[in-house]
Amino acid sequence: MRRASLNARLLATQTYSSEIEAVLFCFEHDALDAPIRISTDPTERLTSDPLTYGTRSTWSDADPVTEPYYYVVASAELPSDLEDAPSAASLVLENVSRDMVALLRSFTGRAKVHMAVVLASSPDVVEVEYRDLKLVSADGDAGEITLQISRAPIEEESVPMDRFTKDRFPGLYR
Repeated sequence: MRRASLNARLLATQTYSSEIEAVLFCFEHDALDAPIRISTDPTERLTSDPLTYGTRSTWSDADPVTEPYYYVVASAELPSDLEDAPSAASLVLENVSRDMVALLRSFTGRAKVHMAVVLASSPDVVEVEYRDLKLVSADGDAGEITLQISRAPIEEESVPMDRFTKDRFPGLYR
């Protein structure tokens, strides 16, 4: 059973609530100088010029003052608990700039993605957390960009793991 805070449990049982769930994402890649942190909730105004909103949280070892989670217009689908399906999530971003698609297509390796569900009123208390997922695909058009996030694909695992050489498997070469 998953642990949830009392506020999250009350939110799940109430028909209407003033509590808002926010999903925090942390993208890491070798080509990035610092992780990209985004949030699905405009919890507070971060700066006035330019006008930006975001969520300040200590999740994923972030400094709330200098490393906020910036708000993006997005919808998120969390990984499911189905037994026969891999834990996959999707993030749909509104395509507000042509540079967003170019940035996503500039990566050659897979980015590591961490996700957390928090309440906007208590962003430091993590309700659900998914770590070490991989950015599998990024498809975009003029209106939106869809990011598919999943565990590392098992199809990329090398089988067999070891090479059958004389040094590794001497019994085969007698």
